[in-house]
Amino acid sequence: MTEPLIFELSSPGRMGCTLPQCDVPEAPLPEEVLRGELGLPEVTEVEITRHFVNLSQLNHGVDVGFYPLGSCTMKYNPKVNEEVAKLPGFAHIHPYQDESTVQGAMLLMYELQEFLAEIAGLPAVALQPAAGAHGEFTGMLIMRAYHQSRGQTRRTRVLIPDSAHGTNPATSAMGGYQVVEVKSDSRGNVDLAELRRLADDTVVGLMLTNPNTLGLFDEHVQEIADVVHKAGGLLYGDGANLNACLGVVKLGELGFDILHYNLHKTFSTPHGGGGPGSGPVAVTRQLAKFLPGPIVRMSRSGRLSFYMPPRTVGRVKTFYGNFGVMVRAYTYIRMLGPEGLRQVSENAVLNANYLMARLREAFDLPYDRECKHEFVLAGTRQAKKGVRTLDMAKRLMDFGYHPPTVYFPLIVPECLMIEPTETESLRTLDGFAEAMLQIANEAETDPEKVKTAPHNTRFGRLDEVTAAREPVLRWKGEKPNRVGRFARFYRRARRERR
Repeated sequence: MTEPLIFELSSPGRMGCTLPQCDVPEAPLPEEVLRGELGLPEVTEVEITRHFVNLSQLNHGVDVGFYPLGSCTMKYNPKVNEEVAKLPGFAHIHPYQDESTVQGAMLLMYELQEFLAEIAGLPAVALQPAAGAHGEFTGMLIMRAYHQSRGQTRRTRVLIPDSAHGTNPATSAMGGYQVVEVKSDSRGNVDLAELRRLADDTVVGLMLTNPNTLGLFDEHVQEIADVVHKAGGLLYGDGANLNACLGVVKLGELGFDILHYNLHKTFSTPHGGGGPGSGPVAVTRQLAKFLPGPIVRMSRSGRLSFYMPPRTVGRVKTFYGNFGVMVRAYTYIRMLGPEGLRQVSENAVLNANYLMARLREAFDLPYDRECKHEFVLAGTRQAKKGVRTLDMAKRLMDFGYHPPTVYFPLIVPECLMIEPTETESLRTLDGFAEAMLQIANEAETDPEKVKTAPHNTRFGRLDEVTAAREPVLRWKGEKPNRVGRFARFYRRARRERR
């Protein structure tokens, strides 16, 4: 049975709070801000509390169950991170405060810059970008500033592998550049022959996600860097998949010139619903002068201050970035230390390869090689029976699991992209594998059961095309023929004053 909507619970005169008697002269609100025609619901505190708690229990999240969303790293987030972020010295400060009053917060930012520089093997870091795609765009601005400083205005093309994240071509285009796709070879690497053909003196650089969205570490990454650099371009690293590299390899030592981090993925901040995020950018020493600012620096006496690099691309966000996410990332890094960070990557890779081994016989495996933190399967075998990847994703919901990413990357037909993360137990992985194997069997023996799924979730299969093209964003039930209690009060008071 579906609970009534909050509007349907409304009853005239109900209130969720009571206000003390006014002890100052009453001043009615302007008529234009009352908007009584909205018909706001009139409910008690207990009704509205239960309403929103019930809604929250309909959602799936990392605190509820397994979330194997490939390319997004939806892993469990340690609660100690949240506790530290709530400490008054972090939560109650303001960016307009004088530097002398926030030296502790600035020390955290300074040390986080140093930690991130060490992790990537790139010496200079700016914390300001607000998310991964924002970090990419910042990287494009740095590339532009670098080439313009050298008078190389003919460089207008950015090379992007076909296995890249979708934000890569978007941010390149936003930077005013032409996007040129580079094909993958049969093993999921960048095709070196095509790269050599495309790399010329018009190339700004190459944006490389490594490991890529196939979950594969490019076997020719140093050769790729050499080709790009010989053409005079820069190698940009999309660090969204950095959780496969922590403590194992430093991307800066492989030839990357610019790298963005997703603090909200690799370093453990919840990011469902589109936020919050943080996308710091690291660069080589020769590019440090172009970083956005302000950046935290430490004097010989230990005093911390903000400064702008000499040829900065400017601010890319108000103030200093998403500080709360920085606190969580800093806590995560300090709690784990170097050995713990390496174990994060080792466990992520182990979990992904374990799941791939368990599922490879039931699904097509387009790239039969060791994966890193995630892997892709293809539902082409099931599609021949009329069962699409989307159908299997819907059926998985009946088992209490969030579906993995589907139909991405685009170069794999009927793609299933699975990332178990390092936080899940063997029991969880086995349960997920058994559910996937059962669905693969049902696709053969009872395809209609899969094609009509989900069956035991709160809602059945929705019309997703109509929902995307004609979304219903507000309640469209019968409008109450009344205005809210406070609106009535203010209107009455205004009439009396007249």
